[in-house]
Amino acid sequence: MNECNLGLFVIALAAILLCLAAVLLQQHKTRNILKTLNRMLDSALDGSFTEHSFNESLLSAVESRLNRYLTASAVSARNLTAEKEKIKELLADISHQTKTPIANILLYAQLLEEQEPPKESIECVTALRGQAEKLSFLIASLVKLSRLETGVFTLHPIPNAIAPMLREMAEQFAAKTAQKEIQLTINTTDAYAVFDYKWTVEALGNLVDNSIKYTPADGRIQISAKEYNLFCRIDVADTGIGISEQEQAKVFSRFYRSPSVSEQDGVGIGLYLTRQILAEQGGYIKVASSLGGGSVFSMFLPRKA
Repeated sequence: MNECNLGLFVIALAAILLCLAAVLLQQHKTRNILKTLNRMLDSALDGSFTEHSFNESLLSAVESRLNRYLTASAVSARNLTAEKEKIKELLADISHQTKTPIANILLYAQLLEEQEPPKESIECVTALRGQAEKLSFLIASLVKLSRLETGVFTLHPIPNAIAPMLREMAEQFAAKTAQKEIQLTINTTDAYAVFDYKWTVEALGNLVDNSIKYTPADGRIQISAKEYNLFCRIDVADTGIGISEQEQAKVFSRFYRSPSVSEQDGVGIGLYLTRQILAEQGGYIKVASSLGGGSVFSMFLPRKA
């Protein structure tokens, strides 16, 4: 190899080594930047982030922007918490301010009934009591719904047996079904699921109450449970008037009422509230029905947290 070729070889080798060194240096810088960003994100997640770099580098600009974003997020979170507290106080005030007048109206209506008023007044007293009860139910439902939607109420799902909840349904609605001469059947079950007992009883009670309301005398209602791998299904099946296919998706909307049942008492909150309660626990609800062929409302509760 002559001196010229040797010189070219040395120059080429030096260039290769220089490029390799540049690549390694760039990788080192990139690795350090990623480590710094990773530390910044970790500290942002645990709430300990503080701005350290105060220079004109790109990393400093990113750190400054992240600091401003976290500050704005913290302010938004505080504002949201304050708004929820205001809503909580407002709901508590509405509930308190309306509870006493409604209770008094119901009491006075009961006293009037006990005093054997004239025949022409009996219907008025009965209507007064019925309207007061309806108003009480409406306000209680609206307060529950508002508290659930605003996060004032927090559900605490834990493993529970299904059977006690079904027995409670039988006891709670025994008088209503007997008055309407409806046969209510509760199937025995050993099923378990993960749910908030108090709120799920509320959800299931809405379904049973609807079945009683829209099932004619001498009808039947059956409550049963079945376990699957991921969910436990609770069915409320009735021999009621049924729901058309076009309306089945609408019945879970807030305040929706079918024109065919407009003469019945109700405000269209029950099914919406039931759906919200189930969704908060990782569950869902379905309906299978046909006009004149009864309905089956199915609640699905997760079997694992």
